[in-house]
Amino acid sequence: MAVPDYQTIMLPLLKFYKDEKEHHIREATEHISKLFKLNQSEQEELLPSGRQTIIYNRVGWARTYMKKAGLLKSTKRGYGKITDRGLRVLNDNPETINDKFLEQYPEFLEFQTIKKEQSYDKTGTTELEKEIDENTPDELMEKGHNLINADLGQEIINKLREEHFSVLENVVLNLLTNMGYGEGKVTGKTGDGGVDGFVDQDKLGLDKIYFQAKRFNENNPVSASMLRDFIGSLDLKGVKKGIFITTSRFPNNAEELIKKTSKSIILIDGNKLSKLMIDYDIGVATERTYKIKRLDSDFFDDL
Repeated sequence: MAVPDYQTIMLPLLKFYKDEKEHHIREATEHISKLFKLNQSEQEELLPSGRQTIIYNRVGWARTYMKKAGLLKSTKRGYGKITDRGLRVLNDNPETINDKFLEQYPEFLEFQTIKKEQSYDKTGTTELEKEIDENTPDELMEKGHNLINADLGQEIINKLREEHFSVLENVVLNLLTNMGYGEGKVTGKTGDGGVDGFVDQDKLGLDKIYFQAKRFNENNPVSASMLRDFIGSLDLKGVKKGIFITTSRFPNNAEELIKKTSKSIILIDGNKLSKLMIDYDIGVATERTYKIKRLDSDFFDDL
């Protein structure tokens, strides 16, 4: 089954703490994973940032929300246990525990900072509220970040398509250098043997990576014959590594063509190119940053 949302996790998580013992969040995550019969792939599924599993994140936020409502309490870093209020809630045998349920407690209402300013639909719930109900704050932030980057990525590709083809070639060279592949140069001329530039992976230039960059529109994909020509160009130059970059896309059988050669060739389409440019700060500038902070328990322990 799919990874349950954090509100679905709340009641079974509170029941897990019913024994009144201290439990680490890792124990709680393992328990919830088994209870919902998550397979290995679901247990290892990561947030878009790749820094934390989704199930661990959702268990953490379910625990945090119930702590804010006074049903659980922290005992030491990473550990928690049930409170008298939490035990009373379980004795009442609720059908579910969710954000709406927790709003009966003033402490939780104080914790809630998201303002519901949009107009309500016929169910009394806005699309924003539905999104909030189904995702943890971390997931909401990462989704927002991904949407912003997706829009920026399209701007980048549109800009590259508008510029002279030499701009794309120099962008690729700068990108490869920033990624640590080495210094190189753009050939900058026609009849370049099917490549647009190269980077040296060693100071003597004995190990080169050649690249080709195609400035195409979305409706003009790279053809299979272009890939075969690129492979042939690498043969003529006696090199084993190549990168083919395009602002459009590759044919469906592109990977099959690459597998038939002994060379190491990487294909980078428009979407991947824009993501790499954002990740390695090529052609973009930072508009603003946010710092995510947590309580430093050690600070208070040392006072």
